Amino acid sequence: MNKHLICGVDEAGRGPLAGAVFAAAVILDPAKPIAGLTDSKKLSEKKRDALAVKIKEHALAWAIASSSVEEIDEINILQASLLAMKRAIEALGVVPTEVLVDGLHCPKLSLPMRAIVQGDSKEASISAASILAKTARDADLYQLDKLYPEYGFAKHKGYPTPLHMQMLEQHGVLSIHRKSYAPVKKILNRGEVNE
Repeated sequence: MNKHLICGVDEAGRGPLAGAVFAAAVILDPAKPIAGLTDSKKLSEKKRDALAVKIKEHALAWAIASSSVEEIDEINILQASLLAMKRAIEALGVVPTEVLVDGLHCPKLSLPMRAIVQGDSKEASISAASILAKTARDADLYQLDKLYPEYGFAKHKGYPTPLHMQMLEQHGVLSIHRKSYAPVKKILNRGEVNE
């Protein structure tokens, strides 16, 4: 029963100006391969949502975690991303034999780990994690869109698009905005806050 359990880990939401950063950890079942897994950014939203359902059904274990806007502002986005990854791995309920992390950095855990640049297009388990992290973050942004409809979160997902910048200028900074990010900081320095 000593199976080699490979866990893929990825995050979503390092670039946006608003909302939490999400991470997912996935241990795929080699007996139940899932077709179409790739970097979540290369997939349409519809395809991502369909694959997320399959991953949750067929994976041996999966978990999604996040780090809050407050944590991002306090410890910086890289550390907050790693913290979300650590939380996702710890929430698995299964201890993996190896952890493959997308990117350059690994969270601090006493498990065998490897960071793989562009891992989300090279390793199926990381692709699966990138899809779960992205769909969870998008779902969160749709909730924020309902709370703050005038900001257009459903359209830009918190990224610094011209629309988002315009809404920030027009309506001010919300509590869900990352105060440590330059575009938000600039507006705050002018004293425009909207809770």
